[in-house]
Amino acid sequence: MQPIKIAASAFALTLTAALGAAPVQDARAQDRESFQVCWSIYAGWMPWGWIESSGLMDKWADKYDISVDVVQINDYIESINQYTAGRFDGCTMTNMDALSIPAGGGVDTTALIVGDFSNGNDGIVLKNKDELSAIEGMDVHLVELSVSHYLLARALDQIGLSERDVNVVNVSDADLVAAFDTEDVQATVTWNPLLSTILKKPEANEVFDSSQIPGEIIDLMVVNTETLRANPELGKALVGAWYEAMSIMSSDTQAGRDARTWMAEAAGTDLRGYESQLETTQMFYDPAEAVEFTRDDKLIQTMDFVRQFLFKHGILGQGAPSPDYVGMQFPGGETLGNTNNIQLRFDPSYMKMAAEGEL
Repeated sequence: MQPIKIAASAFALTLTAALGAAPVQDARAQDRESFQVCWSIYAGWMPWGWIESSGLMDKWADKYDISVDVVQINDYIESINQYTAGRFDGCTMTNMDALSIPAGGGVDTTALIVGDFSNGNDGIVLKNKDELSAIEGMDVHLVELSVSHYLLARALDQIGLSERDVNVVNVSDADLVAAFDTEDVQATVTWNPLLSTILKKPEANEVFDSSQIPGEIIDLMVVNTETLRANPELGKALVGAWYEAMSIMSSDTQAGRDARTWMAEAAGTDLRGYESQLETTQMFYDPAEAVEFTRDDKLIQTMDFVRQFLFKHGILGQGAPSPDYVGMQFPGGETLGNTNNIQLRFDPSYMKMAAEGEL
């Protein structure tokens, strides 16, 4: 049994940045006309690039007399760091990373859009081994403290192992594919499109994926809560643009194929490759489905799993004495954790507006 190799925690760096940026957050929460949100490459987030490129974002921002720039950041963790530090008003991230980095760092954050959940888009890959049990004793390369790390922990638990039985090696998502090509890397955990690229290699075998824990790895567009409260037009513009994009890209029309083709090329693949990634992404094309998912009590259970994982790894807020340290709020007033420290909010009200045609 090998000890876990702990690299420098992205959370610790982000917490420092977030605390230092508190005045920036206050300033950005004022009534404003100009906003920026960021996104990074992932199957479920590719629509944001197309929304910006196609002019759809400008269309919806103009409707509410604001401007919104949608900016691509190549490094996923860096995008979250920049949002947490106040550089952006919103950012794409998973439910786990939203809780650990901005919320855990004291930045009150609202899950504005629940876009999808990973239904096979995250996976564990071994070289020349086809059983998960073969991972015991291996170095496992992944983005430490990300959903890949969470997926690994959940997978190990299902076969009676724990993280003590492997050696976690931290690697930037930008370096994972190149790292897998080296002889030293025999096991990795990652997400699409990196996952599909790695799986094209003849020696690569996927031994576990997120379809085996459905609904637990959730992909969001989050926004700063104070900014949203002061500027509800931002929420309306983002949600309006998103669901118009969902309607177009999910259609079997030339416009839909053109949109998916753009997203495929931006993700470094072709239309067939991107559509295969969408097959393992449970997209909520219909806002009513996203609202229903957000209101389901299972979300509370999932976030309880997540906070327990984060607390175990010491990344649920600096010096958190228990999993209750950071509070979360859900539809209907339900909460988890410290109600005096609510830092992550699942608010389906803007998605409900889209579902009811009120945007």
